[in-house]
Amino acid sequence: MALPSGLPDWLALLETRHPKAIQLGLERVSRVWSALGISFDFPVITVAGTNGKGSVCAYLEAILTSAGYRVGLYTSPHILRFNERVRISSQEVDDESLAQALVVVEQVRGDTALTYFEHTTLAAMWLFCRQSLEAVVLEVGLGGRLDAVNLFDADCAVVTPVDLDHIEYLGPDRESIGFEKAGILRRGRPAICGDRNPPESLIKQAEALAVPMLCLGREIEVDRHENDWLCRVVGSVFPALPQPAMVGAYQHENAATAIAALHGLTQQLPVTMAAIRQGVARARLPGRFQIVGTEPLRILDVAHNPHAARALAANLAALPRLGRRLAVLAMLADKDAGAVVDALEAQFDHWHLAGLSGTRGRTSARLADVLRSKGLSISVHDDVATAWQAACQEAKATDTIAAFGSFHTVAEVMALISGKFDG
Repeated sequence: MALPSGLPDWLALLETRHPKAIQLGLERVSRVWSALGISFDFPVITVAGTNGKGSVCAYLEAILTSAGYRVGLYTSPHILRFNERVRISSQEVDDESLAQALVVVEQVRGDTALTYFEHTTLAAMWLFCRQSLEAVVLEVGLGGRLDAVNLFDADCAVVTPVDLDHIEYLGPDRESIGFEKAGILRRGRPAICGDRNPPESLIKQAEALAVPMLCLGREIEVDRHENDWLCRVVGSVFPALPQPAMVGAYQHENAATAIAALHGLTQQLPVTMAAIRQGVARARLPGRFQIVGTEPLRILDVAHNPHAARALAANLAALPRLGRRLAVLAMLADKDAGAVVDALEAQFDHWHLAGLSGTRGRTSARLADVLRSKGLSISVHDDVATAWQAACQEAKATDTIAAFGSFHTVAEVMALISGKFDG
């Protein structure tokens, strides 16, 4: 069979080739990595957690780049373009280079079946190994212990807040999920915990591996002032930091988590205060309480689990309430819609509900059942674009519209706004 020639065709093939979208385990991906026969000597920072991973990765990339390092960044999922997942020196890798990397992995995998995520993770690392990089930041896709990213030993492991998500794979409670996240820890190497109330399973695993783990609210402190803020990491103080470009009180904690990770790698990746300040001010990530319009105020947020919904609720509560608030909500079928709505119901006057397509999508009718049971005011639409347009038509200049519930929800609104969508 002829191999695809371009990136879109490759991605289409990978999406349909493996019978399971998610198949955790390192044996298969390790076999193919060995067949690639390459190695690297750059420091690796691996970031796991339920929420905040992408933001922490963005701060790490921005600070290291501001410090003059040549940095590779691998994240998931993307919103509009696959290229968002693989960045070198703060620039998305081009289609041709990504397609070439996918071909190389294909040529050595033999009869080893790889999922979409596994194949693309190996391709990203192959690219990084050919680029004379000085640091690489890897975002875990799901869990940690058995995620393909965990094939690569972390010089510093970061675990952001842990909460309930992907329970069918990771377990039904924070302790089970914390154990999976702890899988990225490496014996004797520094680790950072951005959770103020970390699961005991994470703490115990760090102790068992003699990992010097710094925790937010313990060794890592955030002190906010009116115009700036400071971060303390053990005995070091990082003062007069600019307000993060990304909105939300929790962004200070995400930035502090990134600063603490670099503090742990001072010998390998020293950074100046100027680079830290510049990176905190520059770091941006689409879909995180992103304001895409005013009059009415329009907000996009990828919040799709209870913890993220509570953070979104706090951000909304901090805004002056001048008019009505309209929600545009669409979620995947395997997410806890009831808990998400519980966290946010006090923030909205009316809900525009939409369905998501695909095997994991939840129909608007099923979503409507959840909100009707809570007695909320709703309108039901077939798709996100229709729901967004209806909310925009209904809203007055002083109103607020927020679209959330999934990366897919944000992607569809962004595609509508920009007039393009690459899948």
